[in-house]
Amino acid sequence: MVVRNGIKLLLETQPDFEVVGEANNGIELLDMLGEQQLPDIILADINMPLLGGVELTERLAVKYPAVRIILLSMINSSQQVIQAFSKGASGYLVKNVSYEELIYSIHHVHRGGRYLCEELSMLMVGLLSHQPATQIGSQQLIAELDLSDRESEVLQLISDGHTNLEIADMLFLSKRTVEGHRQSLIDKTKTKNTASLIKFAVQHQLVT
Repeated sequence: MVVRNGIKLLLETQPDFEVVGEANNGIELLDMLGEQQLPDIILADINMPLLGGVELTERLAVKYPAVRIILLSMINSSQQVIQAFSKGASGYLVKNVSYEELIYSIHHVHRGGRYLCEELSMLMVGLLSHQPATQIGSQQLIAELDLSDRESEVLQLISDGHTNLEIADMLFLSKRTVEGHRQSLIDKTKTKNTASLIKFAVQHQLVT
């Protein structure tokens, strides 16, 4: 309840967000969706009573495919992440995520992207780092992807686990510019989110 109230208060301070409802569990949420205008995005606890977040995601994907869902969890489990995205989640965050990253993730998902928080992205990197890189040389691939020096620099910092704000401070850029570079990297590599971007970069030796 404390976490939910905190998130609600935060979202209500954002001029481009509107909180249209809240529910105590997955069943209550489904009942609400049948009685009101559908929201663009739902934030849901993965361990809700009666109907958990993954099960809720699966039902929403069938009944309300236009509604995007971002799951929140106390546990940084790679298996839960894989399961959540396979069932149709658009985002996955740990509950200690910063307010800045929470807001960014909602905007990113609303634009049609998928998002995995920085902490879990680095967990996935750890699991993937032992995999062999592809044979194509990293410099050749950078040329083929048309990555600028700045984009390569941002990619390295993303893989090091830095947030958009931290990268902006380190490179003397605005946070919006860093967000633009991150999205450009996702578009050029044809990946779906930060996690898959980092996976691509590690596998192709684009980062050290």
